[in-house]
Amino acid sequence: MNLVDTSVKDNTHKNRFELNYASKLAIVEYRQLDDETLALTHTEVDASLEGQGVGSHLVKGVLEYVDRNNLRIVPACPFITTYLKRHPDWNRLISTSYSVADL
Repeated sequence: MNLVDTSVKDNTHKNRFELNYASKLAIVEYRQLDDETLALTHTEVDASLEGQGVGSHLVKGVLEYVDRNNLRIVPACPFITTYLKRHPDWNRLISTSYSVADL
């Protein structure tokens, strides 16, 4: 299975984005703050997949979803924050209405 061909799905019932890769589930949990803003609160990747780019692929997929749907984010997860520092072009999606302190 090729990671590039694996898509991120929004599981609205569990308030998380999911990526199923190599029979393992990687997730980004979120809280819906309002109709246009998601607080990204936790990222989890199975230990057997660490170092393979799964977390980065997952976060990129989440940010692409957010962008396509004209949403904003509050990056409350350290992994997301680190990703944004390494890919500052995505900072345009960060909410100006909320901050991590508001959570």
